[in-house]
Amino acid sequence: MTKADIIDEVATATGLTKVETEAVLEGVIQSIITSLSRGERVDIRGFGSFIVKKRSARDAHNPATREVVKLKERFVPAFKVSKILKDRVNKALLRGF
Repeated sequence: MTKADIIDEVATATGLTKVETEAVLEGVIQSIITSLSRGERVDIRGFGSFIVKKRSARDAHNPATREVVKLKERFVPAFKVSKILKDRVNKALLRGF
């Protein structure tokens, strides 16, 4: 499912126009990005949590040249699925939708 597919589906379900739906979706995405950029956690009950994980500095190897590359400390966004969503997806797939 693409972003355009989500916009179409939400617009149909809510009665909003596609333009309005796209603006709302963009607002939600930008809000999540802003919060993660500040190191904040974003929890959406029944869906999951967006978090920022710290990756320590380490030595890595370039597989092509076998050269050692030093990776700096960095932060990466991650998503942790809620138990409710996990159970719902599992039930749906086990019974064949």
